[in-house]
Amino acid sequence: MTLSAPGPAAGVGDAPDPRTLVGRRLREARTLTGLSVSALARRLGISTSAVSQIERGVMQPSVSRLIAITDALGVPLATVLSGSVATGPDDGSYALERAADTAYLELGGGVVFRRLAPGDSPGIDYFESIYPPGSTASSKDQLFRHEGYEVGEVLSGELTIDFSDEVVVLRAGDTIRYPCDKPHRLHNTGDEPAVARWLIVHPPSAD
Repeated sequence: MTLSAPGPAAGVGDAPDPRTLVGRRLREARTLTGLSVSALARRLGISTSAVSQIERGVMQPSVSRLIAITDALGVPLATVLSGSVATGPDDGSYALERAADTAYLELGGGVVFRRLAPGDSPGIDYFESIYPPGSTASSKDQLFRHEGYEVGEVLSGELTIDFSDEVVVLRAGDTIRYPCDKPHRLHNTGDEPAVARWLIVHPPSAD
């Protein structure tokens, strides 16, 4: 699935408001799949009003909700995180996205995401997350699961991951890996922002 380019990074010239960028791209992805708002809402187990508000940028999805939506639509997380167009030679030998063109997108729960992999990177999502103090990837005490396998490294601060049978606290330099279908919840209980980088490897398509 190919989405149209959203234009320059948020905050530059006539670029889209970063608060509406995620919703706009989710709406475009849903339209391309042929799903109605009500059909997507049924897949997610939420109201059609909630889906509509997310697509219009009235409500920002949490990390867990965003991943649930992209999984339901069958599109990579990176598809909706990109705020600019990656460029490279016409032969497709590489893709390049300049730092000045990369958008930081704030999601529900206060978490900020920044896509790191430029262009189409089939099978992987590579991104940076910033968890301010008190921010969370999902509702309190709500563990979530999704597709793929996840590898992460904390660059600064302290990030807590709740699993169903254990709580793991990660600090600067710590790395972790786990299957994404293992119920988990990420949040920051510390006093400073937690910055981490993540690689999600998706299973090969059945096609």
